[in-house]
Amino acid sequence: QVQLVESGGGLVQPGGSLRLSCTASGLTFDYYSIGWFRQAPGQEREGVSCISPGDRHIYYADSVKGRFTISRDNAKNTVSLQMNSLQNEGTAVYYCAAALQCSAATMVGHLNLFDNWGQGTQVTVSS
Repeated sequence: QVQLVESGGGLVQPGGSLRLSCTASGLTFDYYSIGWFRQAPGQEREGVSCISPGDRHIYYADSVKGRFTISRDNAKNTVSLQMNSLQNEGTAVYYCAAALQCSAATMVGHLNLFDNWGQGTQVTVSS
């Protein structure tokens, strides 16, 4: 059974940092791209970042470039998302999911290509 589990969410003040982790089981982890997504209340789910096997392809949404960093540890079946300089608009439930491809095309408008979604972790940015 394939399972992706997110962790690391919480409450952070504006300008603060959080590190999210996505740990996978039940799949050949180093074959898959892993994406991070977020969904704020009343809004559609949006792609934040993804990373392909071997770090060959990495994508960041324009809204997080320069502030978020994605990385993967195949030995631990984990993809991490380091989030710095968080702002109020970063408040959302963050999800991870797996796909065969990481690209701007898959992350914008083709979220259906991602599968095995985790349950999500809440990030709240508030003073």
